[in-house]
Amino acid sequence: MSALSRDTAAAASRPHTASKTKLKNHNQAALAGYLFISPWLIGFLFLTLWPMLQSLYYSFTDFSLLEPAKWIGLDNYKEMSKDRFFYNSLKVTFAYVLFSVPAKLFVALMVAMLMNRKIRGISFYRTFIYLPSLIGGSIAVAILWKNIFGIDGFVNHIVPLFGIDAKNWIGTPETSLGTLILLRCWQFGSAMIIFLAGLKQIPNELYEASSVDGASKLRQFFNITLPMLSPVILFNVIMGVIQAFQMFTSAFIITNGGPLNSTEVYALYLYQKAFTSFHMGYASALAWVLLIIIGIATSINFIASKYWVFYETEAGDKK
Repeated sequence: MSALSRDTAAAASRPHTASKTKLKNHNQAALAGYLFISPWLIGFLFLTLWPMLQSLYYSFTDFSLLEPAKWIGLDNYKEMSKDRFFYNSLKVTFAYVLFSVPAKLFVALMVAMLMNRKIRGISFYRTFIYLPSLIGGSIAVAILWKNIFGIDGFVNHIVPLFGIDAKNWIGTPETSLGTLILLRCWQFGSAMIIFLAGLKQIPNELYEASSVDGASKLRQFFNITLPMLSPVILFNVIMGVIQAFQMFTSAFIITNGGPLNSTEVYALYLYQKAFTSFHMGYASALAWVLLIIIGIATSINFIASKYWVFYETEAGDKK
Protein backbone atom coordinates (compact mmCIF):
# COMPACT_ATOMS: atom_id res chain seq x y z
CA MET A 1 0.00 0.00 0.00
CA SER A 2 1.36 3.40 -0.91
CA ALA A 3 1.98 6.18 1.63
CA LEU A 4 -0.90 8.16 0.11
CA SER A 5 -3.30 5.25 0.60
CA ARG A 6 -2.23 4.80 4.22
CA ASP A 7 -2.75 8.51 4.94
CA THR A 8 -6.19 8.38 3.33
CA ALA A 9 -7.23 5.35 5.40
CA ALA A 10 -5.97 6.95 8.63
CA ALA A 11 -7.86 10.16 7.89
CA ALA A 12 -11.03 8.21 7.19
CA SER A 13 -10.79 6.35 10.52
CA ARG A 14 -10.27 9.48 12.63
CA PRO A 15 -13.97 10.66 12.64
CA HIS A 16 -15.10 7.18 13.70
CA THR A 17 -12.54 7.09 16.53
CA ALA A 18 -13.45 10.60 17.64
CA SER A 19 -17.17 9.74 17.74
CA LYS A 20 -16.46 6.62 19.83
CA THR A 21 -14.39 8.67 22.27
CA LYS A 22 -17.10 11.31 22.50
CA LEU A 23 -19.77 8.65 23.12
CA LYS A 24 -17.61 7.04 25.80
CA ASN A 25 -17.10 10.38 27.58
CA HIS A 26 -20.83 11.06 27.37
CA ASN A 27 -21.67 7.67 28.92
CA GLN A 28 -19.14 8.22 31.69
CA ALA A 29 -20.63 11.65 32.46
CA ALA A 30 -24.15 10.20 32.50
CA LEU A 31 -23.04 7.37 34.81
CA ALA A 32 -21.40 9.86 37.17
CA GLY A 33 -24.59 11.91 37.22
CA TYR A 34 -26.72 8.88 38.09
CA LEU A 35 -24.28 7.91 40.83
CA PHE A 36 -24.56 11.36 42.37
CA ILE A 37 -28.37 11.31 42.37
CA SER A 38 -28.62 7.63 43.34
CA PRO A 39 -29.43 8.36 47.05
CA TRP A 40 -32.39 10.50 46.01
CA LEU A 41 -33.37 8.07 43.24
CA ILE A 42 -33.34 5.07 45.59
CA GLY A 43 -35.30 7.02 48.19
CA PHE A 44 -37.88 8.10 45.61
CA LEU A 45 -38.35 4.61 44.18
CA PHE A 46 -38.58 2.71 47.47
CA LEU A 47 -39.91 5.36 49.90
CA THR A 48 -42.28 7.29 47.63
CA LEU A 49 -43.22 5.58 44.37
CA TRP A 50 -43.51 2.02 45.71
CA PRO A 51 -45.65 3.02 48.76
CA MET A 52 -47.88 5.05 46.44
CA LEU A 53 -48.42 2.06 44.16
CA GLN A 54 -49.12 -0.15 47.19
CA SER A 55 -51.59 2.41 48.49
CA LEU A 56 -53.33 2.46 45.11
CA TYR A 57 -53.66 -1.32 45.20
CA TYR A 58 -54.89 -1.35 48.82
CA SER A 59 -57.55 1.23 47.96
CA PHE A 60 -59.32 -1.54 46.03
CA THR A 61 -59.04 -4.07 48.85
CA ASP A 62 -60.38 -4.85 52.31
CA PHE A 63 -57.17 -4.63 54.34
CA SER A 64 -56.87 -4.38 58.12
CA LEU A 65 -53.07 -4.84 58.60
CA LEU A 66 -53.84 -7.98 60.60
CA GLU A 67 -55.18 -10.10 57.73
CA PRO A 68 -54.21 -10.46 54.06
CA ALA A 69 -55.72 -7.91 51.69
CA LYS A 70 -58.91 -9.03 49.96
CA TRP A 71 -59.80 -7.52 46.57
CA ILE A 72 -63.18 -5.76 46.68
CA GLY A 73 -62.95 -3.48 43.63
CA LEU A 74 -64.65 -0.08 44.01
CA ASP A 75 -66.46 -0.93 47.26
CA ASN A 76 -64.30 1.46 49.32
CA TYR A 77 -65.17 4.34 47.03
CA LYS A 78 -68.85 3.39 47.05
CA GLU A 79 -68.78 3.31 50.86
CA MET A 80 -67.12 6.73 50.84
CA SER A 81 -70.04 8.20 48.92
CA LYS A 82 -72.36 7.19 51.78
CA ASP A 83 -70.04 8.16 54.66
CA ARG A 84 -71.33 11.27 56.45
CA PHE A 85 -68.06 11.61 58.37
CA PHE A 86 -66.21 11.76 55.06
CA TYR A 87 -68.40 14.65 53.93
CA ASN A 88 -67.97 16.36 57.30
CA SER A 89 -64.18 16.11 57.03
CA LEU A 90 -64.35 17.60 53.55
CA LYS A 91 -66.50 20.49 54.80
CA VAL A 92 -64.16 21.21 57.71
CA THR A 93 -61.06 20.96 55.53
CA PHE A 94 -62.41 23.26 52.81
CA ALA A 95 -63.42 25.80 55.46
CA TYR A 96 -59.94 25.60 56.94
CA VAL A 97 -58.29 26.07 53.55
CA LEU A 98 -60.55 28.93 52.45
CA PHE A 99 -59.94 30.94 55.62
CA SER A 100 -56.42 29.99 56.69
CA VAL A 101 -54.59 30.38 53.37
CA PRO A 102 -55.71 33.96 52.56
CA ALA A 103 -55.30 35.03 56.19
CA LYS A 104 -51.79 33.59 56.43
CA LEU A 105 -50.70 35.14 53.12
CA PHE A 106 -52.14 38.52 54.08
CA VAL A 107 -50.24 38.54 57.37
CA ALA A 108 -47.08 37.29 55.65
CA LEU A 109 -47.25 40.02 53.00
CA MET A 110 -47.89 42.81 55.49
CA VAL A 111 -45.00 41.70 57.70
CA ALA A 112 -42.74 41.27 54.65
CA MET A 113 -43.44 44.87 53.63
CA LEU A 114 -42.53 46.03 57.13
CA MET A 115 -39.35 43.95 57.06
CA ASN A 116 -38.41 45.39 53.65
CA ARG A 117 -37.63 48.77 55.16
CA LYS A 118 -34.11 49.99 55.77
CA ILE A 119 -33.98 50.46 59.51
CA ARG A 120 -31.35 49.74 62.10
CA GLY A 121 -31.29 46.13 63.32
CA ILE A 122 -33.62 44.88 60.59
CA SER A 123 -31.72 41.57 60.32
CA PHE A 124 -32.43 40.85 63.98
CA TYR A 125 -36.15 41.60 63.53
CA ARG A 126 -36.37 39.33 60.48
CA THR A 127 -34.74 36.46 62.37
CA PHE A 128 -36.93 36.97 65.42
CA ILE A 129 -40.14 37.05 63.38
CA TYR A 130 -39.12 33.96 61.41
CA LEU A 131 -38.56 31.86 64.57
CA PRO A 132 -42.23 30.73 64.97
CA SER A 133 -42.04 29.01 61.60
CA LEU A 134 -39.06 26.93 62.73
CA ILE A 135 -41.01 25.49 65.67
CA GLY A 136 -44.58 26.19 64.53
CA GLY A 137 -45.38 22.68 63.34
CA SER A 138 -44.08 20.91 66.43
CA ILE A 139 -46.11 19.02 69.01
CA ALA A 140 -44.82 21.31 71.76
CA VAL A 141 -46.28 24.39 70.06
CA ALA A 142 -49.61 22.59 69.55
CA ILE A 143 -49.75 21.79 73.27
CA LEU A 144 -48.84 25.39 74.09
CA TRP A 145 -51.60 26.65 71.78
CA LYS A 146 -54.05 24.30 73.48
CA ASN A 147 -53.16 25.78 76.87
CA ILE A 148 -53.34 29.37 75.61
CA PHE A 149 -56.91 28.94 74.34
CA GLY A 150 -58.07 26.67 77.15
CA ILE A 151 -60.60 27.66 79.78
CA ASP A 152 -57.81 28.85 82.10
CA GLY A 153 -55.54 29.99 79.30
CA PHE A 154 -53.89 33.29 78.58
CA VAL A 155 -56.56 34.42 76.11
CA ASN A 156 -59.31 34.30 78.73
CA HIS A 157 -57.27 36.67 80.90
CA ILE A 158 -57.13 39.20 78.06
CA VAL A 159 -60.53 39.15 76.31
CA PRO A 160 -62.53 40.46 79.34
CA LEU A 161 -60.59 43.72 78.96
CA PHE A 162 -62.36 44.15 75.60
CA GLY A 163 -65.79 43.22 76.93
CA ILE A 164 -65.70 39.65 75.60
CA ASP A 165 -66.81 36.80 77.82
CA ALA A 166 -64.24 34.13 78.63
CA LYS A 167 -64.97 30.69 77.20
CA ASN A 168 -63.35 27.43 76.28
CA TRP A 169 -62.32 28.46 72.79
CA ILE A 170 -61.12 24.98 71.89
CA GLY A 171 -64.07 23.17 73.45
CA THR A 172 -66.72 25.23 71.65
CA PRO A 173 -67.72 24.06 68.14
CA GLU A 174 -68.21 27.63 66.88
CA THR A 175 -64.67 28.73 67.77
CA SER A 176 -62.56 25.56 67.79
CA LEU A 177 -61.69 25.68 64.10
CA GLY A 178 -60.88 29.36 64.42
CA THR A 179 -58.12 28.59 66.93
CA LEU A 180 -56.48 26.25 64.41
CA ILE A 181 -56.73 28.93 61.73
CA LEU A 182 -55.04 31.42 64.04
CA LEU A 183 -52.22 28.95 64.62
CA ARG A 184 -51.83 28.64 60.86
CA CYS A 185 -51.62 32.42 60.53
CA TRP A 186 -48.98 32.50 63.26
CA GLN A 187 -46.80 30.22 61.11
CA PHE A 188 -46.30 32.84 58.39
CA GLY A 189 -42.49 32.95 58.42
CA SER A 190 -41.75 30.88 55.30
CA ALA A 191 -44.26 32.77 53.16
CA MET A 192 -42.91 36.05 54.56
CA ILE A 193 -39.34 35.19 53.51
CA ILE A 194 -40.52 34.39 49.98
CA PHE A 195 -42.54 37.62 49.81
CA LEU A 196 -39.54 39.55 51.09
CA ALA A 197 -37.33 38.10 48.36
CA GLY A 198 -39.97 39.08 45.77
CA LEU A 199 -40.25 42.61 47.13
CA LYS A 200 -36.50 43.12 46.79
CA GLN A 201 -36.73 42.29 43.08
CA ILE A 202 -39.15 45.16 42.36
CA PRO A 203 -37.19 48.10 40.85
CA ASN A 204 -37.29 51.13 43.12
CA GLU A 205 -37.48 53.35 40.03
CA LEU A 206 -41.12 52.32 39.58
CA TYR A 207 -42.04 53.75 42.98
CA GLU A 208 -40.01 56.91 42.36
CA ALA A 209 -41.69 57.53 39.00
CA SER A 210 -45.15 56.96 40.42
CA SER A 211 -44.40 59.33 43.31
CA VAL A 212 -43.47 62.01 40.81
CA ASP A 213 -46.84 61.42 39.13
CA GLY A 214 -48.56 61.91 42.49
CA ALA A 215 -49.50 58.28 43.23
CA SER A 216 -50.34 57.54 46.85
CA LYS A 217 -48.86 54.63 48.82
CA LEU A 218 -52.13 52.73 48.49
CA ARG A 219 -52.20 53.19 44.73
CA GLN A 220 -48.56 52.12 44.49
CA PHE A 221 -49.42 48.96 46.42
CA PHE A 222 -52.25 47.96 44.07
CA ASN A 223 -50.71 49.17 40.79
CA ILE A 224 -47.04 48.27 41.34
CA THR A 225 -46.44 45.97 44.29
CA LEU A 226 -49.21 43.43 43.73
CA PRO A 227 -48.76 43.07 39.92
CA MET A 228 -44.97 42.75 40.23
CA LEU A 229 -45.35 40.33 43.13
CA SER A 230 -48.09 38.23 41.50
CA PRO A 231 -45.82 35.27 40.50
CA VAL A 232 -44.62 35.04 44.11
CA ILE A 233 -48.20 35.26 45.35
CA LEU A 234 -49.15 32.40 43.03
CA PHE A 235 -46.33 30.24 44.40
CA ASN A 236 -47.31 30.96 48.00
CA VAL A 237 -50.99 30.31 47.24
CA ILE A 238 -50.26 26.92 45.68
CA MET A 239 -47.91 25.84 48.47
CA GLY A 240 -50.30 27.15 51.13
CA VAL A 241 -53.28 25.28 49.66
CA ILE A 242 -51.34 22.00 49.43
CA GLN A 243 -50.09 22.30 53.01
CA ALA A 244 -53.50 23.31 54.36
CA PHE A 245 -55.22 20.31 52.79
CA GLN A 246 -52.70 18.05 54.53
CA MET A 247 -52.97 19.70 57.97
CA PHE A 248 -52.89 17.05 60.69
CA THR A 249 -50.68 17.75 63.72
CA SER A 250 -52.58 20.77 65.06
CA ALA A 251 -55.99 19.12 64.83
CA PHE A 252 -54.70 15.86 66.30
CA ILE A 253 -52.91 17.39 69.31
CA ILE A 254 -55.12 20.38 70.11
CA THR A 255 -58.66 19.08 69.52
CA ASN A 256 -58.40 15.48 68.22
CA GLY A 257 -61.25 16.32 65.86
CA GLY A 258 -63.61 17.65 68.50
CA PRO A 259 -65.79 19.05 69.74
CA LEU A 260 -68.62 17.40 67.79
CA ASN A 261 -66.26 16.72 64.85
CA SER A 262 -65.95 20.47 64.23
CA THR A 263 -62.18 20.19 63.67
CA GLU A 264 -62.02 16.70 62.16
CA VAL A 265 -60.01 17.66 59.09
CA TYR A 266 -59.50 15.23 56.22
CA ALA A 267 -56.01 14.04 57.19
CA LEU A 268 -57.14 13.37 60.76
CA TYR A 269 -60.13 11.34 59.57
CA LEU A 270 -57.82 9.38 57.27
CA TYR A 271 -55.49 8.68 60.21
CA GLN A 272 -58.36 7.50 62.39
CA LYS A 273 -59.58 5.11 59.72
CA ALA A 274 -56.09 3.71 59.15
CA PHE A 275 -54.62 3.43 62.66
CA THR A 276 -57.63 3.52 64.99
CA SER A 277 -60.21 1.50 63.05
CA PHE A 278 -57.56 -0.43 61.07
CA HIS A 279 -59.51 0.04 57.82
CA MET A 280 -56.32 0.44 55.83
CA GLY A 281 -57.98 -0.20 52.47
CA TYR A 282 -60.57 2.51 53.10
CA ALA A 283 -57.86 4.87 54.34
CA SER A 284 -55.86 4.26 51.16
CA ALA A 285 -58.91 5.20 49.11
CA LEU A 286 -59.25 8.37 51.20
CA ALA A 287 -55.60 9.20 50.52
CA TRP A 288 -56.06 8.94 46.75
CA VAL A 289 -59.20 11.07 46.86
CA LEU A 290 -57.18 13.70 48.75
CA LEU A 291 -54.47 13.53 46.09
CA ILE A 292 -57.10 14.13 43.39
CA ILE A 293 -58.59 17.06 45.32
CA ILE A 294 -55.18 18.69 45.76
CA GLY A 295 -54.43 18.12 42.08
CA ILE A 296 -57.71 19.77 41.04
CA ALA A 297 -57.14 22.72 43.40
CA THR A 298 -53.61 23.21 42.05
CA SER A 299 -54.83 23.02 38.45
CA ILE A 300 -57.53 25.61 39.15
CA ASN A 301 -54.90 27.95 40.58
CA PHE A 302 -52.69 27.54 37.52
CA ILE A 303 -55.58 28.05 35.09
CA ALA A 304 -56.86 31.12 36.95
CA SER A 305 -53.35 32.56 37.20
CA LYS A 306 -53.35 33.69 33.55
CA TYR A 307 -55.98 36.30 34.48
CA TRP A 308 -54.09 37.93 37.35
CA VAL A 309 -50.42 36.88 37.32
CA PHE A 310 -48.06 39.25 35.49
CA TYR A 311 -44.82 38.03 33.92
CA GLU A 312 -42.33 40.46 32.42
CA THR A 313 -41.40 37.99 29.66
CA GLU A 314 -45.02 37.92 28.47
CA ALA A 315 -45.02 41.69 28.17
CA GLY A 316 -41.85 41.48 26.10
CA ASP A 317 -43.32 38.83 23.79
CA LYS A 318 -46.37 40.96 23.07
CA LYS A 319 -44.30 43.84 21.75
